[in-house]
Amino acid sequence: MSESSSITRIAYDTLRGDVLSCRLAPGTKIVIADICKERGFSPGAVREALSRLTSEGLIIAEPQKGFRVTPISREDLLDMTEVRANIEAQCLRRAIELGDLAWEGRIIAIYHQLARTPERAAEDASRVNDSWAKVHHQFHATLVEACDSPWLLRIREMLYAQSERYRRLSVPLAHQTRELDREHHGIMQAVLARDPDQASVLIGEHLRKTTDILLSSAVLQSSA
Repeated sequence: MSESSSITRIAYDTLRGDVLSCRLAPGTKIVIADICKERGFSPGAVREALSRLTSEGLIIAEPQKGFRVTPISREDLLDMTEVRANIEAQCLRRAIELGDLAWEGRIIAIYHQLARTPERAAEDASRVNDSWAKVHHQFHATLVEACDSPWLLRIREMLYAQSERYRRLSVPLAHQTRELDREHHGIMQAVLARDPDQASVLIGEHLRKTTDILLSSAVLQSSA
């Protein structure tokens, strides 16, 4: 990888992380000069990163106006939740059918790591611990990694990224009402028991809890 490609990759990873964590809030206008000054990236690297994020649906390119973070809405959340629940269930079913004992071992190992990693940031309990977020992503990815459909997995990963912004926004609203470890453990147990119906039900409930938390708050506005 060339030096310019490496810098572009770093710019992309940095901006993508800022969008998914909501450090760049939904709807925020992106000023390339400001990002270059704050992050030390070149304008070319930032533009290339924004172009990639636009293709992923995380950034919107507006003619004559530049870039902004893709807004969120109740309608988008509801639609995405149901589509994601369906795709996750399809991936789980195929993984459960095809996964071997080594796959089961990886699920148990990553669940153990997730259960031992604090969910909230030590310096701010209203924010997600970035280390937990990485392990959480790995846990859900490991559950479906035995799925034999690259397209299903690709669509699933895209939906996971899109939903991550909503999940991050739900964290300070959840208070003590969620038992995430119990939810994750239940999903894992259903998968290890090779019970696709139960696993599908539990993953759907897991995703909809985040949606319900946000819908009961004033965070989202209707796009109508």
